[in-house]
This record gives sequence, C-alpha cells and structure tokens, in this order.
Amino acid sequence: MVFAAVLLVAILGFAAYVRLAPTDPARWQVDISTLPGLDWTRLPVDATGVVALPNGAMARLTLAPDQAPATLAKLDAAALATPRTIRLAGSAAEGRVTWETRSRLWGFPDYTTAQITVTGAILIYARQRFGSKDLGVNAARLQDWLARL
Repeated sequence: MVFAAVLLVAILGFAAYVRLAPTDPARWQVDISTLPGLDWTRLPVDATGVVALPNGAMARLTLAPDQAPATLAKLDAAALATPRTIRLAGSAAEGRVTWETRSRLWGFPDYTTAQITVTGAILIYARQRFGSKDLGVNAARLQDWLARL
C-alpha cells in the first residue's frame, strides 16, 4: 500500500514537472542550419521529404527564393491548426518560426523550428524535449504539416 502511494506521488510529480517546467524560447528558436549533427547538405529524403531521427525529424523544402516567405506563412498556419500547438517564437515575416506541440495525455513538449535559408530553401527541424526516442511522432507531424501546403 505504501509502495503504491509512493509510486502514485512519483507519477503525479513527473506529470506536473513535464507540464509545468518553464520553456525558454531562446533555447529552441535557434539557427538550425548550424546545429551539430544535422547535415542539411546530405539530407536523405523519403517520398514524403521527411527524415525521421531517433529523437525527432527533419525536412528541407527547396523553393524559389520568392516562394519561401509565403510557404513559411502557410506552414505557420498549418502548425497553428494542429491541436495543442502554439507559436513559441518568431514569425514567417522574420524568416524563422518555432512552435511547441504538446502530447495529449502527458503534455510532453516537442519543438519544431522552420527557417528560410539565403538560397530560399526552408529547413524544418522537429525535436523532443524529454527522452531519447519519439516513436515517430515528430516525423508524422511534419508529414501532416507538409501535406497541408
């Protein structure tokens, strides 16, 4: 009985921490083109254009430079139409946007950043905050957002 009570308190404490831990937008709204471990030049893509990573997903949209701002604005609208998603920082007009999407049950936060490059491409990087594997959730979300463009 005591073990069950301790376990319940631990689970509720973890759930509260995940939902209430403060988010620093500056930690997530970064230049993703320079992040270590992400080689955008050798990005292998599948038919959807999204590459699943162990803890997230990445995609690159190759566009004409004049198409990138409107496409990023459409991506912003698709993201904001997703349940439990908010714009954390940036805007399409600034050329870089970061969104926070929380899971339904536990409220785990995932962060997705999209930015326009000098060549007009849009780089998109979705990653989780807690844990080491996301079970394909970020890749599925990116596929959904790209399908809405």
